[in-house]
Amino acid sequence: MPDVKMVAGHQPEKAVADVTGAGLRVGVVGGSVAGCALAIAAVRSGADVTVYERSDGALEDRGFGIVVPPPLHAELVGAGYLDAGMPTAPVPSRVWLTGEPGQRTARELARQPAAVTPCHWGLLWRTLRARADGVTYHRGRPVTEVLRHPSGGAVIRTAESEARYDIVVGADGPRSVTRAAVAPQVRPVPARYVVWRGTLPLDVLAAHPHLGELVRTAWITLGFQGGHGVFYLIPGAVEGSRLLAYALYGPPPPPSWTAGREEYVRRVAEEHFPADWADVVGRGVHTSLACHDVADFHVPRVAEPPFLLAGDAASITRPHTASGATKALQDALCLERALRASSSAAEALRRYADERSDEGARLVALGRRLGQAMVERTPDWAAMGPVEVAEWSRATLDGAASYLYGGAER
Repeated sequence: MPDVKMVAGHQPEKAVADVTGAGLRVGVVGGSVAGCALAIAAVRSGADVTVYERSDGALEDRGFGIVVPPPLHAELVGAGYLDAGMPTAPVPSRVWLTGEPGQRTARELARQPAAVTPCHWGLLWRTLRARADGVTYHRGRPVTEVLRHPSGGAVIRTAESEARYDIVVGADGPRSVTRAAVAPQVRPVPARYVVWRGTLPLDVLAAHPHLGELVRTAWITLGFQGGHGVFYLIPGAVEGSRLLAYALYGPPPPPSWTAGREEYVRRVAEEHFPADWADVVGRGVHTSLACHDVADFHVPRVAEPPFLLAGDAASITRPHTASGATKALQDALCLERALRASSSAAEALRRYADERSDEGARLVALGRRLGQAMVERTPDWAAMGPVEVAEWSRATLDGAASYLYGGAER
């Protein structure tokens, strides 16, 4: 890992500690889910933690759905990172569907035990933020530069200030300033397709009660030639409410497309979905909708004292693995363990890197296999049944573990 340019003549606001735990100063670049989780990990080990979040908007308003493995959710609640009362919408299984050839009706291909705990991104962030007791959190404070200090530690610069830390955590996402400073050779590798993520009010299911019953007990994968859709329920921002979340994978809109985003998603659904699912996507007014280019990368070594990369700053996998929030939360648990088990900041970061570096590479490889199998070279869904889906799943996983394929792993 190349050295970053030094800063000379800067006096720290506090003396830099020589040991982990009490007295360490930790600066966290990025204050969303990953940043808050890593801040909790550091402060629980006794560190003095400051978070710099570039956005001055309301992060809790981000309404997209995410899922995490149920055992991880239970571990985070037990460890005090999450509140047991945070709303979730757990389901125990996965249902595979496709359209009947020449018809507008759906056919169930298979059911797999694949438990997930869906969450509302904004509620998850809000819970983590509330749990970050004792953390100094600067909102609307983008970091312009992170630098090694000649006397040890690192410096975080913003337009307003400059401060020195024992550890700088880069939790600032795909365009990470921290990663650009410590691993400038790493660049995202684009896929040849996009993912549309949206949420719809639950009343879109009123005209199709059989679909409402289905998504209350399972999460859905709807396969079509050249892509697929994923549907699941998440808690709404209003207490007691639910939303229908979805992700739709396929080719990007053509350059000639001038209509709105909702119109394009509805057109894709009309062309490829069974009639009832197409009606669900086309009927409701979206509460959130965004199109994301699919890409991936991983940093070979995710920590090199005094820098540590976490969440999407360390690696991004194609979304088929549903590992974005999961990996960030696991990063946080790992950092806390490393800080508690180490006698110095450098030792803690080496422990963290030893444990977490390979996971990014593993997930990127898995995401590429899933993307090829589910988008780039989709199978003949219409010819498949439970046996074929199980065999296809095992072949695609190729020995890798994924909580999204619980039945196939066995």
